[in-house]
Amino acid sequence: MPHTVSIVGAGRVGRTLGKRLRESGWRLGAVVTRSLSTARAAVRAIGAGEPHSALNCQSMESDLILLTLTENALPEVAEKLAALGRDECRGKIVLHTSGVLDRTVLAPLAKQGASTGSLHPMQTFGGRAMPSLDGVVFGIEGDAKARRMAHRLARELGGVSVRIDGTRKPAYHAAAALVSGHALGLVEAAAAILMDIGFTRRGAVRALLHLMRQMLDNEERLGPQAAWTGPIARGDYEAVAKHIAALRDYPREFSESYAALAVLSGRVLSKEPSATLKQLESVLNTSTGGQK
Repeated sequence: MPHTVSIVGAGRVGRTLGKRLRESGWRLGAVVTRSLSTARAAVRAIGAGEPHSALNCQSMESDLILLTLTENALPEVAEKLAALGRDECRGKIVLHTSGVLDRTVLAPLAKQGASTGSLHPMQTFGGRAMPSLDGVVFGIEGDAKARRMAHRLARELGGVSVRIDGTRKPAYHAAAALVSGHALGLVEAAAAILMDIGFTRRGAVRALLHLMRQMLDNEERLGPQAAWTGPIARGDYEAVAKHIAALRDYPREFSESYAALAVLSGRVLSKEPSATLKQLESVLNTSTGGQK
């Protein structure tokens, strides 16, 4: 079984995966970034590996090559690695970590005989600390050999692998973005409103995070419908109208987001979605003109 890994694009994701794999007993080969200084910093963070500032033949010497790059960079890197590796590609496994793209972006390497696929950790990598990957879901896809390796990696990293149809990866990633990316925007918008009415930023964030933690705990313990609270869940559409009116004092995106989320919640959480959406339609048709 493969036991040596090279990492191309050792940013937050690459450093975290590299370090956790090293801790699991993997040997690190080439660690490639755009400059030698960042490559050396990545090697220090991982605790092993050979730093390189550009793709070279050594990038293909490991049994497994992890491409922890942005979506835009993957096509060019795949082309360059295929040209560099040629015969060296045969028998190798190449996985990328994009949440949107599937293995087809690695077609140049597959044509040279490499097994290709993707391994996407459903995990945020913000800040300097490297997160634990225990319990993290990894979306995987690829040819049979690449999938087996992706499943093994997820297991050794302490996570759980879920096989995804490659053509559905954009929907899979959109689901993750709704929670991890857009929910953060909701918190910041709500914090701005609370600060506008007199909260300190610290007090606003503390109050909102407490609400979110409570909501998530209820979701886990009780299920979505039992955990759902607020005016729409109670059928208090007069309160919804007052919310919309109050949000006219803020940039248009505030009321538009509220309205869109009200409809979304009514559709996926209500026991009688048709009736709920009909009620919401009459309330939300109120004009939002004159906003900032």
